[in-house]
Amino acid sequence: MTAAIDRRSSVCPHDCPSTCALEVEVLDGNRIGRVHGAAANSYTAGVICAKVARYADRIHHPDRLTQPLMRSGPKGSGQFREITWDEALDRTAAAFIDVAETHGSEAVWPYYYAGTMGLVQRDGINRLRHAMRYSRQQNTICTALCEAGWMAGVGRFTGPDPREMAKSDLVVVWGGNPVSTQVNVMVHITHARKERGAKLVVIDPYRTGTAQHADMHLALRPGTDGALACAVMHIAFRDGHADRAYMAQYSDVPAELEAHLRSRGPEWASAITGLTVAEIEAFARLYCATERAYIRTGYGFTRMRNGAAALHAVTCLPTVTGKWRHEGGGAFWNNRGIYNWNKSLVEGWDLRDPTTRVLDMSRIGSVLTGVREALGSGPQVHALLVQNTNPVTVAPDSNRVRRGFLREDLFTCVHEQFMTDTALLADIVLPATMFMEHDDVYQAGGHSHIQIGPKLIEPPGTCRSNHEVHQGLARRLGAVHPGFAMSAMELVDQMLTSSGWPNAATVLERRWVDVQPKFDDAHFLNGFGHPDKKFHFAPDWSRIGPDHARMPKLPDHFAIIDDAAPSRPFRMVTAPARSFLNTSFTEVPQSQKREHRPTAMIHPDDAARLGLEDGDRVRLGNERGEVVVHAHVIGGMQPGVIIVESVWPNAAFEGGIGINALTSDEPAPPMGGAVFHDTSVWLRAEAAVLADAAE
Repeated sequence: MTAAIDRRSSVCPHDCPSTCALEVEVLDGNRIGRVHGAAANSYTAGVICAKVARYADRIHHPDRLTQPLMRSGPKGSGQFREITWDEALDRTAAAFIDVAETHGSEAVWPYYYAGTMGLVQRDGINRLRHAMRYSRQQNTICTALCEAGWMAGVGRFTGPDPREMAKSDLVVVWGGNPVSTQVNVMVHITHARKERGAKLVVIDPYRTGTAQHADMHLALRPGTDGALACAVMHIAFRDGHADRAYMAQYSDVPAELEAHLRSRGPEWASAITGLTVAEIEAFARLYCATERAYIRTGYGFTRMRNGAAALHAVTCLPTVTGKWRHEGGGAFWNNRGIYNWNKSLVEGWDLRDPTTRVLDMSRIGSVLTGVREALGSGPQVHALLVQNTNPVTVAPDSNRVRRGFLREDLFTCVHEQFMTDTALLADIVLPATMFMEHDDVYQAGGHSHIQIGPKLIEPPGTCRSNHEVHQGLARRLGAVHPGFAMSAMELVDQMLTSSGWPNAATVLERRWVDVQPKFDDAHFLNGFGHPDKKFHFAPDWSRIGPDHARMPKLPDHFAIIDDAAPSRPFRMVTAPARSFLNTSFTEVPQSQKREHRPTAMIHPDDAARLGLEDGDRVRLGNERGEVVVHAHVIGGMQPGVIIVESVWPNAAFEGGIGINALTSDEPAPPMGGAVFHDTSVWLRAEAAVLADAAE
């Protein structure tokens, strides 16, 4: 008998700005089939990534966690036994109470991030945190550098409607790879190319899937984006493309900027970026001559020590040339500022104690190994609740992270869908629902829709949602707040209405609510987000973060990157793999098959010099660790650059040491942020390493 197929609406919850509107095939009420993009949604436009289209492979995966587990062997042994939910929550609450009584409440650290982008299920952990006065968290691992760089000049987290890319004559994808990470961006770019003959320029250190489709690819050295942006502005002033009337009305110090940029021409930038003068001139000529030029900034080029300064420099380009004025022109990073959420009940804002310390999530390795600078004035962390993230794999300096998790005096509860590297080091593991198995509400970073993803099917086994775990722990810990007594959908409804949006029933009926600001607001024609309503070429970095003193006064190449050196002659970028999303989907066989194995992309000149051939085993290393991968000899980048697409589970690497063993947890100025793509390494043929060891 053929199963009855029922199509229902949902929302992709994964850490991607596209937040796709979905139509899910529900089979006989308890399983899902194919997942489709909602054709009626003007941003999703019926297109979703292959990962989510095959979501049945993930949600019905035989290796899903379905019962609570307690560690029964040494830490890291992988030995667990099943226990009941009551025992799991009782033990977790008892450990938190004991740690708080012995070391103080700040010795407990609820740790989370964006495994789900649902606002109730993701952010509700903060209600528990505030109710119990546990250590707070600085969310730096993904967006802090973008936030700082965008806010420096623009002053508000919004921008031209991303759907306007379809009306552009030039789209510049700067430091992103939407073919892999934001497929809907490519949908709107494709419309512009077909209907308007628009050009696509990609600025990225290697030939990504997006760059392969581009009319122009600028493969600059990692960490030199600010220099390229300055050179383009120099040319705009030099060749009469600077919109002086626009700058006089909308910017702070245009004359000072022009004088500053006189020494930052294409020759200067060529020496820094490795691009030829001709490449820089050609890009500048194309950009300056195109009114409807839309810069879609990615996250990749900001994951450098100079990332905030680089993004600020890029946002200066449409200001110098006045492109913010035009439909299909300007620049865009994220629309998060348009929603104005009241998360008081979800996050327990009324219980926040500003005196509790804040720990940098990107520095979890330093925190757990007792680095005083990372701990601040508070005690060592002795208990963790981990949700929606896998720090043993994804956090920087992962060897240090693992050492921290292996501490015998650290109690760890991990709420997860699969037995991740982090779950393997836990004392208690709780089975988690997936997005079609609970209710939640979603905002879009890459567009402007509010959407609700309702529960569609029952979870397997005894899986519980984040909200249910928060409720269960709250009862045992004595945490009191109205949010703990409400259902997830009640919280969704209250947050919507108290934020000025339609109620949950209305949003569900409409499927989404489009809250894109009006053109004049989105294009800053009514002023930018600073009190003086001007774009700031000379930002007040002190208003953005504490490490502001060394930030460049005006856009520049901020030379603080982990540059190549004789002992570490290669610059490594750990870009996202197409089939993974952080470490989500790494458990799906189809994703593993497509990515094959961890590899290091190496320029043919470097391979020839080192005597390497495609497929050879190589060892990458620096002062933090060593990793073995296989070489993939390929062009499309500059010599001296290595690309390792990830994030593979640690177990996929020889010796179980993953790529983030090499990345630093050094916080980037001015307000912190992970510097995943700012790593210098040495590279050796594995045979040579083995020969050295034999001697």
